[in-house]
Amino acid sequence: MEVVSFSIGVIGNAISVLMFLSPVGTFWRIIKHGSTEEFESLPYICTLLNSALWTYYGIIKPGALLVATINGFGILVEAIFVTLFLIYAPAKSRAKTAILFGILDVGFLSAAVLVTQLALQRETRIDAIGFLCAGLNIIMYGSPLAAMRTVVTNKSVEYMPFFLSFFLFLNGGTWTIYALLVRDYFLLVPNGSGFLLGTAQLVLYAIYRKPRRSENDSERLQEEWQHECLVSSSHDQSH
Repeated sequence: MEVVSFSIGVIGNAISVLMFLSPVGTFWRIIKHGSTEEFESLPYICTLLNSALWTYYGIIKPGALLVATINGFGILVEAIFVTLFLIYAPAKSRAKTAILFGILDVGFLSAAVLVTQLALQRETRIDAIGFLCAGLNIIMYGSPLAAMRTVVTNKSVEYMPFFLSFFLFLNGGTWTIYALLVRDYFLLVPNGSGFLLGTAQLVLYAIYRKPRRSENDSERLQEEWQHECLVSSSHDQSH
């Protein structure tokens, strides 16, 4: 059983790599245009915090090395994304990004580590960080839910990228299986939710896959799609 769970975890790591890299097309566009335009930094700041907390969880929990390694990679990727926001965002947005980074990724993370290390014992510490990680993950699913509502309202998948939905489905499904095998319910709840959301998004994509687009929007989306394909094929098969 250990061999099976480890193998599933390795597959989950590979899919997670693709999921972490899925916004590369967006950031290539930001670099090329020299501006973050209307893109928001908050999702990447939250993902950085989420990756850091899961890395901490993987380090303090025995047998959770695979959780720590993939989220350690996530820290690196999201830190690069946040740095690009600090470089290319307009002054007001850059200040907002810096403040949020300081509050969430420095202040909140440091407080979580210090409090759990100084005030809690081993098993209680693992449980506390597990609850925190699972709760943050579930809160972050507000973004996919908002995207799904937009799709239904506009009857168009224009603002719900297929690859992100696909990787959400694969990533959630793989880590759900892993969580069941190792009986880690802190991993099970958020990844099971992600699997269900990913499935729902793919169903919506099948229903509304012919969006009405302006010519400029079509060109922009085609450009992003090409960059996403580049990421997929070059790492295909490196969540």
